[in-house]
Amino acid sequence: MLNVHLIPHTHNDVGWLKTVDQYFYGARNDIQHAGVQYILDSVIPQLLADPTKRFIYVEVAFFYRWWRLQAESMRQAVTQLVNEGRLEFINGGWCMNDEAATHYNAMIDQMTLGLRFLQETFGECGRPRAVWHIDPFGHSREQASLFAQMGFDGFFLGRLDYQDKASREQLREMEQIWRASASLQPPSADLFTGVLPNGYNPPLSLCWDQFCSDSPIVDDASDENNVDSLVVYFLETAATQAKHYRTNHIVMTMGSDFQYENANLWYKNMDKLIKHVNAQQHNGSQVHVLYSTPTCYLWELFKANLSWSLKYDDFFPYADGPHHFWTGYFTSRPAFKRYERLSNNFLQVCNQLEALAGPVARMGPYGEGDSTVLRRAMAVAQHHDAVSGTEKQHVANDYAKRLAAGWDACQVLVSNALASISGNKENFIYCNYLNISVCPLTESASTFMVILYNPLGRRVSWNIRLPVKGAAYSVTDPNGQTVLNEVVPVSNFTWAVRRDRGDATHELIFPASAPPLGYSSYTVLKTASRDLRSRLAKRIREQAQPRVDAWSPREIQNEHLQVLFDPVTGLLREIQNLDKSISLPVSQNFFWYNASIGNDDSAQASGAYIFRPNRSEPFRVAGRARTYLVKNKLVQEVYQNFSSWCSQVVRLYAGQAYVELEWTVGPIPIDDGLGKEIISRFETSLQTDGRFYTDANGREILERRRDYRATWNLSQTEPVAGNYYPVNSRIYIKNKKFQLTVLTDRSQGGSSVADGSMELMVHRQLLYDDNRGVGEPLLEPGVYHDGLVVRGRHLVFLDTVESSAYQHRLQAQQEFMAPQLVLAPGGGPSFHRGQRNLKQFSALKQELPPSVHLLTLAQWDPSSILIRLEHQFERGESTNGSQPITVDLLHLFSSFTITSLQEMNLVANQKREAMNRLSWRPATGAARRQPYPPLNPLGVTLQPMEIRTFLATIRYAGPSGGQAEL
Repeated sequence: MLNVHLIPHTHNDVGWLKTVDQYFYGARNDIQHAGVQYILDSVIPQLLADPTKRFIYVEVAFFYRWWRLQAESMRQAVTQLVNEGRLEFINGGWCMNDEAATHYNAMIDQMTLGLRFLQETFGECGRPRAVWHIDPFGHSREQASLFAQMGFDGFFLGRLDYQDKASREQLREMEQIWRASASLQPPSADLFTGVLPNGYNPPLSLCWDQFCSDSPIVDDASDENNVDSLVVYFLETAATQAKHYRTNHIVMTMGSDFQYENANLWYKNMDKLIKHVNAQQHNGSQVHVLYSTPTCYLWELFKANLSWSLKYDDFFPYADGPHHFWTGYFTSRPAFKRYERLSNNFLQVCNQLEALAGPVARMGPYGEGDSTVLRRAMAVAQHHDAVSGTEKQHVANDYAKRLAAGWDACQVLVSNALASISGNKENFIYCNYLNISVCPLTESASTFMVILYNPLGRRVSWNIRLPVKGAAYSVTDPNGQTVLNEVVPVSNFTWAVRRDRGDATHELIFPASAPPLGYSSYTVLKTASRDLRSRLAKRIREQAQPRVDAWSPREIQNEHLQVLFDPVTGLLREIQNLDKSISLPVSQNFFWYNASIGNDDSAQASGAYIFRPNRSEPFRVAGRARTYLVKNKLVQEVYQNFSSWCSQVVRLYAGQAYVELEWTVGPIPIDDGLGKEIISRFETSLQTDGRFYTDANGREILERRRDYRATWNLSQTEPVAGNYYPVNSRIYIKNKKFQLTVLTDRSQGGSSVADGSMELMVHRQLLYDDNRGVGEPLLEPGVYHDGLVVRGRHLVFLDTVESSAYQHRLQAQQEFMAPQLVLAPGGGPSFHRGQRNLKQFSALKQELPPSVHLLTLAQWDPSSILIRLEHQFERGESTNGSQPITVDLLHLFSSFTITSLQEMNLVANQKREAMNRLSWRPATGAARRQPYPPLNPLGVTLQPMEIRTFLATIRYAGPSGGQAEL
């Protein structure tokens, strides 16, 4: 028999055209008719009425809400459906996350949040076995690796490049094994992967939702009777589809976006379809139709006992037509992409301090602290129409509002924790506008405290910049030693960005450091005399109109690097690594692509999803930059002004082994009627042979080749957009000796469109919709409704190929898990009477090795915490970093004692030793699963790119958490 598995499903975006709340409640149906609560209300009675029916559900963010509204009788009925496999959860994450613009830390966290709810609510029967990523716009290799480590048996996807799909159909390679890691020992990151035949929609003419216009099945005595014709059509459709697949089992996705509000329409017609098609078996038909789920379908494929081809690359970029490359969303909504990245940074700080301080963090002198609000907001932000930037503007605003509420709740928790650990109840201040030099406390106070909390497991150094009005300050470290500092004028670029938000005239700069998983407190005191203040004010006025003239900068330099500039154009010209005696001509400038406008049916416009420039050569923003130079003992900076809407600071701090480029772009001018897509381009003399390298979700690196795909013969129709790839944290080019690496502070699109060249798209402002559903152009208004201004940083490394990984791996992690600044006026009372004030604190007894990253430290329940340790180097990429490393986990922490330890899978919903994934047989590169060694808490060994997850029962060192003074 040819077995046709009908999979009833609904796809519920956690925000897109409407906000999360609007989708759940069915509000704003003038935008889109969709109400998720009614879908579940409608489906459950259908399942209860007929034991043959099945339904799958994905988005736990919605199901969690619906579940909370149900009576106990309904909860019991649903639990029974889950236990019988008739209601099956697939994926199980809080959302169906994006795969291009997401970072692996946030991906893991959002999956953990959803799967934990299912585990605690339904037990083992609620644990999903299959992945259902039907709508993300391209698929990441790292995502597949993470899913394998989460214990999934298979991965079903809906979108892939139209040329790739045609090739797979011809070769019957719609299903294969994805070997998703070049470092982890197979099959630990192997995942069976299937391409669905119709995206996630039903076959043509077989859609029976209330939103569809296809004819229902009429099977009684009527002129409308269409059974015979529909049965013939269905059998032909099934036979055609079966030609592209290798077993006698195929799948049909019966549902689509927000369908099943009236589930009776679907089930009544599918009942008839099953009845009449199966009845043809009496006439010799070899087709059998049944209600099914992805897990049941996957099991039948496994039982076929075939060997399957291997895939080693990823599914980027995705195109659904010759000029329709979905590579614009890699950059869309760049400010939100940065806010999401910062929010994850703060969430990890919040999680850690909650675990370190214990119960007092959640209920303390500052009120009720709660990490859950930010955790859920971050999980929602991972949705494939959230951080991707493909939502409507009012929905983007709602995502940001949710994150802001999460920040507020976590700030209370962090304040409680810091007061408990430090011993002082200070008036803690969180200055969230430091990127535009705004902080009321530092601008107005004559003295204040700066607390630098370090979430990494190793000591870090950090250059602190604070907006001030004074002319001179003294800074002392936790030991009372004076710290060198400098006061520099606020740049005219910052004045333009912040407008009426702040009035600081200077920035105070000083180097600071913080111990691993701990903090250092610095004291700042204003000391400037009135005369000195007047002199500095005059200096600011003189520099308010920078220009290119005889003192145009020719170089900036520190102990490690020298950066040369063209004295005529003011542009970057050369970078020299003084430690390695490497000199590389490097030019950097800003360009824009004019967007295709797509004003008729035959043209494709650039939009939120699609990047399509109207020509391959971009326009230079300016051939020369107006510049001025700042040099002091701590930093050397060249300020470059390219236009009224594009500027940059090229910066070298003392001791820094990379060049920092802080760019400010916007509002992008569109008064010529053309949308613009802004890039920062680096051009070098490196012979790169059409190759460049990008990271996958912040972890492993993939080689990219211009105009090439590893799994099919590419017919390139868009030489720029068709070579763009997602860059989550880094992109680099290299020859046999040297490597130029650029780290990003958010997800961006990047490429190398010519040998020796590398570019990153930093901003987009577009005038036309790209007709992919969002229904509005990507035209962000910004705070002042004249266009969005975005500021960001690129960190540039020049080193040998052999040494580069050690440099960029550690720095990328430090940027992602950056130290958190908390300020206070000082002089607060003791937390407990007689408690000593700790100006420096570490929660670790010893620093972690550089190759080991403390990925997660979070409260799991009142007596246990979740710990993830990660080896952050790939196999063979670094002599120093790529070796296996062993850590004494039992005695690592000073704030608590681990009394028991259980190793779990990546999302902590299975004991590691209980994981028993299906063992698929590869056609080549056979892999044998190795048994897990017994856990030794005194010696936890990590292999390159391995993440190990633990639930630890703990006992705190004191009544309010642990305190360890350095």
